[in-house]
Order: sequence, then C-alpha cells, then structure tokens
Amino acid sequence: MIRYLRNSEIDSKKWDRCIQKSVNGNPYALSWYLDIIHGEWEALVDGDYERVMPLTGNKRYGIHYLFQPYFAQQLGVFSTDKLNPEIVHDFLQAIPSHYRYIDINLNSYNKVEGDYEIIYNSNYLLDLIHDYEDIMQNYSKNTKRNLKKSLLNGLVIMKGLKPEDIIRLFRENRGKTLKNWGDEQYHRLGRLMYTAIHKGKGVVYGVYDEHNQLCAGAFFVKSNSRLIFLFSGINETGRHVAAMTYLIDDVIEEFTPSHLVLDFEGSNDPGLARFYRGFGAKETHYPRIKINRMRFPVRQMYSVYEMLKKK
Repeated sequence: MIRYLRNSEIDSKKWDRCIQKSVNGNPYALSWYLDIIHGEWEALVDGDYERVMPLTGNKRYGIHYLFQPYFAQQLGVFSTDKLNPEIVHDFLQAIPSHYRYIDINLNSYNKVEGDYEIIYNSNYLLDLIHDYEDIMQNYSKNTKRNLKKSLLNGLVIMKGLKPEDIIRLFRENRGKTLKNWGDEQYHRLGRLMYTAIHKGKGVVYGVYDEHNQLCAGAFFVKSNSRLIFLFSGINETGRHVAAMTYLIDDVIEEFTPSHLVLDFEGSNDPGLARFYRGFGAKETHYPRIKINRMRFPVRQMYSVYEMLKKK
C-alpha cells in the first residue's frame, strides 16, 4: 500500500537504505541531498520502504504544485524490487489530490504508460569499466583535436578547490545570462557542494592557465555507482584553450577502469550533446511528465508552470 508522508514522518534511515539498494538509485534522491535542494520534501512510500518517490512541492497563488528542483536531474520512483509501468502509474495516481499541477522529471528506469503529457529528455553516460586507452580511442576527432590543443597550452589541473571558486567562475561568466538564478540558488549550491565533500561524495577540480589563473572548474558527485558531472564553470580563456576537454579527460583517466558510470547530466542542447558524445558517451532518455488537475478556466491558462515555478 502506497502511503503519503509529510517530511516529519519520513524515516530517513529506511529511506536512504531503499535508495542505496534500489536498482535505479541515484544521489539526488538521498535524504541529505533532498534536505538541501528542497527542505520540506514529502514522500510516497510503499510497504516498509521497498519503493519510494520523493515529492518536491510548493504553493503559489493558493495553488499546490510539484516541480523539479534545481540540482536534481532525475527523481521519480525508486524500487528495491521489480519496477514496471504499472507500479509507476500507481505512484503517479497516489500523488495527493491537493497537488493541482505536476511538472517533474522521473528517472530513466521509470517507464510511463497512461494519459499523461510526456517529454523525453536526453542524458549522456560513459561506462568507465574499460581502460583509459580504450576509452580514449573512441573520442571523436574534434575531441582528440581539442585535447591536443589543451596539452599545448600549459594547463594544470588541481583537485580540492573551494566550491566558491567554481561558483564565482560560473557566476561571472555564464551565470550572467541566467535570469532565474539568484543568491538563493548559489547559496544552495554551495551548501550542496560542501556537504557532499564532507560526506566523501563530492570532489572539485580546477584548471589553471599558463598565468596560473583559474579558467575552468567542475564539481562531481560520486554515489550509487555514478560519477555525476553536476556543475561547472569556465571563462573565455578556458574555452579558447579547451580547458573543459582537458578536465574531463583527466577525470576519465583517474577513474578508469572502474565500475563507475560517468553521468554528464544531459543535455537537450545540441552543442552540449555533441561535446558529451565526443568522449564516447551514449545517449539515454528520462521522462518529464506533466499532469494538470486544475479546473477550467485556470486549466486553460498559457504556461501555468511558468507562473508557478518562480519559487
């Protein structure tokens, strides 16, 4: 029987045990991770935590809704036992009725059947079980060319940088173009990075140019047999000298051979997708699902979610 639990009713130890043992577990769904990205998360729990689904809700204009929080690409239903479309459907139907609008990402193991609006997003994965030399042979011509370029520019990579160094690099460059990112998101990201590092689940890499200036950096989370490329920053110098290619190649070399999978976290953007494929990563998909339970005329409003998601 699927039960709806408020945050205070969730047994975090049983929850994390389920996520760790799940065939489709990922770090986004661990209790400490959810506590940071959405402190008042709720849950659907089947049995004695054999199957679970986190609920990340909010309320705006008097409307309760579910949304996908920052820094969690995939959530959805997690199971220590079998998982099929019927089970996923049962969980979606068990979402409490007070949630009038739902726009969330399930995970790649959640196969969905039913009268739902479904969009399939792209993700890219690279299996690190093979030797580095074998993986490198599958790099694209462009990636190999960029790697040679980076090696000629006197780049130096370092581990253990402070999270705020990478956040600042991002904020002063690509961050300037993001309208929905503010102090709240950057503060939450900093907490997430520091907590993951403290738990031995996170690592920060930085690339320095020939003038000893930080020009690129990345943060990875390692959990549930995955090494997730969660966040990165790069400036114009870093782009010019192919610093991110240099960084990712170094990480691949460090973690091969192993039973980890390098998870690039997307993307639907053609340029980023081409960059990830350049390392031999394979495309996978996960469903974004929308459910509109609102009554007419609100149901007919254009882009309801755009109105609601401004948390």
